[in-house]
Amino acid sequence: MSRFNKSLCWFAALLLVVSACKEPEQEIFSGLTPEEVSNSDNPALIDVLKASAYQRIIGNWGGHGSLWSMQEIASDEMIIAQKGGDWFDGGLWLRMHRHQYNAQDGAIESGWNYCYTAIGDINLLLQQYPDVDALNAELRVLRALVYLWLIDSYGNVPIILETDTDPTPDTNSRQEVYDFIESSVLDNIASLTTDDTKTTLNQWSARMILAKLYLNAEIYTGTAQWSAAKTQIDMIVNNGPFSLESNFFAPFATNNSGSSENILTLPYDQNNAGGFNLAQMTGHYLTQFTFDLQEQPWNGYASLEEFYNAYDDADTRKNGFLEGPQYSSSGERLMDSSAEPDDPDGPALTFTPEINELEPNSFRQAGVRVGKFEIQSGAGQSLSNDWPLFRYGDLLLMKAEVEWKLGNDAAALDAVNQVRTRAGVAALTTVDADILLAERGREMFAEGYRRSDLIRFGKYNEAWWEKEASDEFRNIFPIPQGQLDVNNGLTQNTGY
Repeated sequence: MSRFNKSLCWFAALLLVVSACKEPEQEIFSGLTPEEVSNSDNPALIDVLKASAYQRIIGNWGGHGSLWSMQEIASDEMIIAQKGGDWFDGGLWLRMHRHQYNAQDGAIESGWNYCYTAIGDINLLLQQYPDVDALNAELRVLRALVYLWLIDSYGNVPIILETDTDPTPDTNSRQEVYDFIESSVLDNIASLTTDDTKTTLNQWSARMILAKLYLNAEIYTGTAQWSAAKTQIDMIVNNGPFSLESNFFAPFATNNSGSSENILTLPYDQNNAGGFNLAQMTGHYLTQFTFDLQEQPWNGYASLEEFYNAYDDADTRKNGFLEGPQYSSSGERLMDSSAEPDDPDGPALTFTPEINELEPNSFRQAGVRVGKFEIQSGAGQSLSNDWPLFRYGDLLLMKAEVEWKLGNDAAALDAVNQVRTRAGVAALTTVDADILLAERGREMFAEGYRRSDLIRFGKYNEAWWEKEASDEFRNIFPIPQGQLDVNNGLTQNTGY
């Protein structure tokens, strides 16, 4: 649930002023100047300024058509099948699944705009309040987080600072972006709190940014940094206030703001911080009656059969899918009168792991759906679950991976088996790359990391259902054509 509700009116007014500001001395907060904010001992002033930056990050992360959608649909865990005239969308999601995406695709542009709009807002605040040290340190680390998404998705991108005035910035190399992210965190981490703030950055979540950066360093720069990743991971494991929840689904519940497992979250709220549309994105039209939703879902996202079948039946995490016969909230069998005549399940709504085809006529009820995040009864289009960007379960699997890479199999097994024990499945006695990747898939389904994991483990370019083997240049997305058209300083990624 949103932590910013009490400041909502104040925050809304702030957004209007910040977006219109051109001079640093322009007054805000009912007459307070930036200098007075700098000298104020009222932490609420800083909190509301930070809220304006974080609100942009919350934005469309949990919604359809941007970064999260790209990460998931380009992976082997989720698809959006074409159901006749529904969900064709110009072939966008078919291309995404098959690794045939191009620079004109709307999601590629949306992901870019999501990141650079957030960077623009952060830079504006840094321009406005250059002397507010506590604010500046956090904003610089927040900007590094956004660049972590950019380096992973687009590779070579412009580094834009608050002091830059060039409207057509040049492309920076992936190595330069990597160095910028690393230095931005290292130079500012000491100024962050060690409190378990959840919805804002602290030293623990800053270390997670570094750990993710180092975990993927060989992909980003050609040089592995397993020991550096281990250092950051161990700092959090050994000194942080986090622990695995006994209930796997607790970090994804509607009221998950106090979860001991979540390290950094996006505080969605259906009334005050919307944008988390997963119930709409994955539910069948009739799922509205299962959860008494205020609006009809869109019948889009489903899991691939092979991915779903990788779960043992005893695995608690397998309950994170909507599968089998579907019922209304009052227990009545749901009937889809528009089900295809050749669907073997007939009109009785049944989510089956089998998907008859990707396009053009995938059955309306084919594919198990995403049920990992609690769907609150009576929810509107947006859910109120806080989205866990970083959580302890992921951290343990990262630890298992780096320990294995460094030859410490016993430590790797200890870490991965903590996660498996919580899931109710037998402990592993051996560990290798395939085992670790499979375990990450089962634990991290639908959290936006599968594409990166597949790339890091060398599996992203392999063939899977309705996808042929793809070229290595597909490991990063193209620079959007709309950006190239207005900025001749940009360079298109190789292969596009």
